[in-house]
Formats: sequence, C-alpha cells, structure tokens
Amino acid sequence: SRGINAEYGEFSQISKLHLSYPEKDITNLVECGTLEHYDKRYDRITTKAERPLQISNRLFHYVSTTDDPIIRELVKEGHVFATDSILATIMTCPRSYYSWDIIIQRVGSRLFLDKRDDSDFDLLTVNETANELPASEGGSNSLNKLSLEATFINQNFSQQCLKREQKHFKRPNPFLNDEDDNEPSSVAYRYRKIPLAGPGEPYTLICRTEVDAVTTNASGEEQLMNIKALNEWDLKAGASEWRQKLDTQRGDILTTEMKNNKCKLAKWTVSSILAGADLLKFGYVTRSMPRSSGESIGHSILGTQQFYPKQFAAQISLDMNNAWGILRVIVDKCMQLKDGKYVLYKEPSKGVLRIYKVPLNTFEEDNE
Repeated sequence: SRGINAEYGEFSQISKLHLSYPEKDITNLVECGTLEHYDKRYDRITTKAERPLQISNRLFHYVSTTDDPIIRELVKEGHVFATDSILATIMTCPRSYYSWDIIIQRVGSRLFLDKRDDSDFDLLTVNETANELPASEGGSNSLNKLSLEATFINQNFSQQCLKREQKHFKRPNPFLNDEDDNEPSSVAYRYRKIPLAGPGEPYTLICRTEVDAVTTNASGEEQLMNIKALNEWDLKAGASEWRQKLDTQRGDILTTEMKNNKCKLAKWTVSSILAGADLLKFGYVTRSMPRSSGESIGHSILGTQQFYPKQFAAQISLDMNNAWGILRVIVDKCMQLKDGKYVLYKEPSKGVLRIYKVPLNTFEEDNE
C-alpha cells in the first residue's frame, strides 16, 4: 500500500472547517423495521430503586454499506453511500484518540464507505479521552474487556427499557433471516437522502441511519428515540460513586462522562441527528459486585436522562457545521481519487488521517 498525500487531514486544520447544513432538505427514501415503545417506568428508577440489567438474546445486525440490499436498490439516487456509524466516525474524528479505518471504494462517479468485517468498528470505546487511559491488558478493566462490556450493556439496556407495543414501518427489517432462532432487536432503518452542498460540486449522500425506539410526548405525538448507556466500571475499593451521587449530583457525573468519553458521546449525538431522532435517552449503569467468587460481575440500572440531540450537541461543544465541513472535505478528497479501493486511516493517538491505496481484493479473502 502507499500513502496518498500523507500529511492530509491534520486535525488542527480540520477543526476550522465549516459547512452550513440545511436539515429541511433531508428526505427519507425508505423506512423499514419495527420499533417498540419506550417504557416510561424506567424514568422513575433511582439509586434507591435500581433495577438489575437483564441479558437479552435479541439479534443486533451490524451490516456494512455495500452488503446492504436496500443501499444497492438506491444506488442511482446519490453519489456517496454510507451508514450513520461510519459518517459519525468521520465527522467526529478530531475527538478520537484510538485508531480506526474505513474502506473507500471509488466506482465511477460514486463513493462507497465501508467498515472492515473483522474490525472492532462497532465496539464502544471506554474512557478514550480520559487523562488516564484503561490498560491494554489485565483483568476485567483491560481495554478490550471494557469495550466488550460497554457494548454488551448498551445492547441489553436498549432492549430492556421497552414495552412490547410495536410500530411497524412500511418495509420489514432487511437483515432478518428465516433461519434466525432469536428475535431481532427493536430497530428502524431510515435511508436518508442528504444534500452535501458547499464550495465545489454538490453531492448527494445516501445514508442508512438507525433509531432504537418510539415514544409519545405529552401531546400524544410520536417521537423517535435513540437509547444509549453510560457505564461505571472503575469502582474505587468496590464502592460505586454513582450509587452515592447520581440522584443528587447527576450533572457532575455527566460532566465527567463528557470529558472521559468525548468521542463516544459525539458519535451517538451525530448518529441521532443524522437519523432525525427526536430524543436521545441515556441510562446510567454500574457494576453489581458478585456475592461469591464463582459469580460473574452483574450490572444495575441506576437512572436515566433524556436530551434533544441538537441541544445535547451544544452541551458537549459539538459544532455540527464543523462536522459537516469535515465530511465534505474528506468526500472532496476521495472524489479526486482514481477508481479503486482505498483505506482512510486514523493514526493512533495522533491527530492525523491518511489515505492508502490497496489492491481491489484486500479484506475479501475471508469471504471466499
């Protein structure tokens, strides 16, 4: 592989980019899947009335862009194709510390952004932007174990706090398989057409976005919701600080999370804005220490908190015009590439993005 303009993408320059973003011009092309209603009883949970986190056997699908049958249907509708998680990773890149990579395929006038099948792309990071990073090895607080734990908590919490009341979209979940024994998670996929304006040629972006649940407001209007979990893992001397403080000092706990998980929170917020979610719900989940040495660590839900995604973006100093500006510049850069396959690579611990050209069959050997 060879680097292309290796100095491209210094974060100090990227942070100054801006593109004003006309949200009213976004249209939904296809909506599919089934959402369940949020159970508002979970808003009444406190540290005095905590609930154990239950393990769900529901199926979660993490399908990349070019493996999506609906993206293939929509190929004539746009120039750039991606999922919300891929776009959110690019749009929040100045906040990321760990490395990541995205596969870019330039095919004629079109650009397809994919993740690698065998990557950790869909695992959540933990304390990525803290002063002290988790150790890369050692016990349940190692980097990889914490990542798996946070992802496990998010999946389970997002399904536990729902009622079985369903809202069906026009089309079914495109990733369901008749052979699946387990029921699918509550999810709606919204394939959205987003105009990428800006200096230079206008491009149309086709993005698969996700929403986790539906709820109703005081006026009885339906609202779409994304549900995420913040989790406490660093229990000092086995004691949970969240259990002591969450009911009275929630703002302090959230401020610490915003500092230590600046990138993860920004990705969740961008994904929610891309999806047109009305609400972003957070659960606060801590570890329940095992009573005996043979038991594994359990988890408890201590409380929830709800935000409007755009207001939360302002609270975490996430400038969406900057996020769109970053995406536009990277799309422009990729549109200058010749047909072929490339990797957009974020260097670990450095604020640098690089683009490498790779042979067309790279990352496909395992599928044969």
